Amino acid sequence: MTEKTIDTDVLVIGSGAAGVAAALRAAHDGHRVLVIEKDERLGGTTAISGGWLWVPGNEQGVREGDTREEAETYIKYLAKGRHNPEMVDTFLDEVPVAMRFFADDAGIEFQYPQKAPDYQMDAPGAKVSGRAVTVKAADARMLGADRLRVQPYLQSYTVFGYMPEVGPDIATFLKANQNLRAFGYAARKVSKTWVQTLLHKRAYGRTNGNALMTRMITAAARQGIPMWTATPALEIVIDDHGVAVGARIGGEHAGLVRARLGVVIAAGGFSGNAELRRRYFPHDPDGTNHCTPTIGHHGDSLKLAQPLGGHIDDSPHQPASWGPVTTFTGRRGQQRWFPHLRAFGLPGLIAVDRDGVRFANESLSYHDYGVEMIRNDAGRDGTYGWIIADAKAMRRYGIGYAKPWPFPQTYFRRSGFLHKAATVAELARTIDVPADQLQATLDEFNAGAARGEDPKFHRGSNWFHHFKGDMDHKPNPNLAPIDQGPYYAVKIEMGDLGTYAGLAVNTRSEVLDAVGDPVPGLYAVGTAAVSVFGGGYPGYGANIGPAMIFGHTVGRDIAAHAAERAERVSAGM
Repeated sequence: MTEKTIDTDVLVIGSGAAGVAAALRAAHDGHRVLVIEKDERLGGTTAISGGWLWVPGNEQGVREGDTREEAETYIKYLAKGRHNPEMVDTFLDEVPVAMRFFADDAGIEFQYPQKAPDYQMDAPGAKVSGRAVTVKAADARMLGADRLRVQPYLQSYTVFGYMPEVGPDIATFLKANQNLRAFGYAARKVSKTWVQTLLHKRAYGRTNGNALMTRMITAAARQGIPMWTATPALEIVIDDHGVAVGARIGGEHAGLVRARLGVVIAAGGFSGNAELRRRYFPHDPDGTNHCTPTIGHHGDSLKLAQPLGGHIDDSPHQPASWGPVTTFTGRRGQQRWFPHLRAFGLPGLIAVDRDGVRFANESLSYHDYGVEMIRNDAGRDGTYGWIIADAKAMRRYGIGYAKPWPFPQTYFRRSGFLHKAATVAELARTIDVPADQLQATLDEFNAGAARGEDPKFHRGSNWFHHFKGDMDHKPNPNLAPIDQGPYYAVKIEMGDLGTYAGLAVNTRSEVLDAVGDPVPGLYAVGTAAVSVFGGGYPGYGANIGPAMIFGHTVGRDIAAHAAERAERVSAGM
């Protein structure tokens, strides 16, 4: 049987922010583009994310006086010498160009928040605002017939189906059980979501990463870019000169895709692959000590590039962007995840290890807290801890997925997410930590929290800490004593938001072979490629920002690179 052949100029493997960014720019420049996605829905992990981009040098930052030197200083401080300076230079060079393209040519509507602090505000070069950018909420009807093709939210992260945005939206939701105005606001948002879901299968309103992908996929549709779902890439095809010229694909469209200009791998990282975790995640030597809420991050990018010499660059000091995660059982018996990206920086919540001891500042970023979890449990059986709260905090804030009053706690306890006990000693027995030590930890914490202080870890001491807390709580937005029963606990384990170790690439995002030479015509962007930040996590959008910037650069330059190759061939080089 003759193999089906599809001709295009650029083949993009993966439909998250990185891949679609490359597709948008290439199509804008007049090239034929095909995007393939192995999942049945579009958007990848970007669609379930917060949808932020960390992009220093954007127009807001420039207006506020942020400088190139300050951004470089901050990135290098976090990278601890494990970054590629040339990659950092390329990233910072390209931010203004790419952001103008996305806003002006692709029609992506960004929002520039008044405050979105860098994650390590005590580090040199850190800024309170001007680097993290988000996207305006979107009406999914702009997608037309593709409205239901976008990956839905991570359901456990929604408030009964509605996904609040970081900022005033989520701050209002947090007060829904404290004043009528906030309750009315939240009730309207949730009710509208329910009605639209009943009538139209999914609500029209899209926020966060779902809004970003809704806007990007809409822009792709305007460019006439076909996006094939349930279409895995099986093999990269090279010509007699070793140039990547296409791929064999599976699914309904099975056949050979011939890509005249090149192939862009944007198929995610490898945190869902136990074998690769065993190799690259020090805390997971047997492949069972990690859980990931990412979508499609099964190591496909490496599998595709490896036959051509592609390999993992594990130079970042952290192989992934970490985040504490709770696993629990859903209503239908399925395993579910809740990433704790914010919750336990709130007053009245702390986290302890298996010994009942605090081991880090709970107002650190999820990534930096994950680093501390791994360090604290190094050499022990498993990487985990417990979020602890009292009745006051549970009633006011809840604990992540476990919603606060007036929502009943029965389901959250039956699912295994939430544990409850009348006393500290009883809670300690329930979660198997030493009761005396847990009580001593609470006594020590409470003494400082009553004064608005945390002498041990200095929680609540900078703008980022406060941004994660309750700004209306005094004297410190992040601290309150934990002293009123009943008491509650939620188990946290090690998870991630995407890998930092990834395919070795050069400043043009070309995949490098085993001896460090580029594989001509083959590119990797997003978490498919090694992170530009060297293992540090600078702020909101540290994965999506570089994904879109480098994706744009590849889409813009891919034709020029192909022309260079053609000139060398014609010159007999």
